[in-house]
Amino acid sequence: MFNRTVFAAAHVVATDERTVDWDATLKFRHHLWSHGLGVAEAMDTAQRGMGLDWPTAAELIRRSAAEKAGRICAGVATDHLTGEPSLDDVLKAYLDQLDVVQEAGAQPVLMCSRQLAACAKGPEDYEKVYGTLLDNVSEPVILHWLGTAFDPKLAGYWGAKEVDRATDAFLEIIAARPDKVDGVKVSLLDANHEIGLRRRLPPGVRCYTGDDFNYPELIAGDEHGHSDALLGIFDPIAPVAAKALAKLAEGDTDEFHRIMAPTVPLSRHLFSTPTYYYKTGVVFLAWLAGHQERFLLLGGLESARGVEHLAEAKRLAEIAGVIDPDFAERRWQQWLASR
Repeated sequence: MFNRTVFAAAHVVATDERTVDWDATLKFRHHLWSHGLGVAEAMDTAQRGMGLDWPTAAELIRRSAAEKAGRICAGVATDHLTGEPSLDDVLKAYLDQLDVVQEAGAQPVLMCSRQLAACAKGPEDYEKVYGTLLDNVSEPVILHWLGTAFDPKLAGYWGAKEVDRATDAFLEIIAARPDKVDGVKVSLLDANHEIGLRRRLPPGVRCYTGDDFNYPELIAGDEHGHSDALLGIFDPIAPVAAKALAKLAEGDTDEFHRIMAPTVPLSRHLFSTPTYYYKTGVVFLAWLAGHQERFLLLGGLESARGVEHLAEAKRLAEIAGVIDPDFAERRWQQWLASR
């Protein structure tokens, strides 16, 4: 159906600040699969590290993988660690989560680790950890580089504060074991950097754009190649994105851009500073679209964005064609009246 490999990073549906609504959460994954998108499970969009703890994430991964009706990948991190762990502790934590994801039958996504960023002394420590992880995977994995806009605690990742030096270190890890890397997800919100990195990847290693500001041009690509996608914005815009991607597969790039264009202002608004609160807008739109009965997030994160921000998200979502205006307006008015 598509000529790009695409994943939507999926949110979780909450019944209260601490509890996942499993039926609604899994139903939403089937919604994504029904449009031909893969599901990226237990990632940043699912409030990983911002309300979703590892035991619940592990259950989420197992449940989603057991029901998979399309591609599924899932986040491997170290977020169950406490205190000030050592490098060996970080490696063991990664390996423990890797076992869960591989046993569930999902493709692993090696996420950035706050704990690794805190204890690593330089690029050699990242090489030690990631090299060992790649030696222990049963299938090629996706490496995830999450920028500080999404998580300020990841400053200096790959052992360097300068992006160019960090990129060199990142590419050295990939070049040492290219057969173990399906692709890299880059979430730095810098299209020029992503294009430059994409052109330096070993043959056969994909670049999955995580740029929620510039995704249409990166997915469309240029004469030197294109990006595939693993995007949080594909959660609320799945039906529209699927139509656009189908046109791209038919060779109609102009129509791809025409369909995608109205989603970009929406995405840039949802991911505006502070970017890590974008989950609030994603869940808000899922509620306005009728995918869940309550506008709630784990940890009470629904309060992270104000009324004006949400009102603009609603307006832009209507323009992008991702919600029904009449249904959304009724829910919006009911929510305003209940405040």
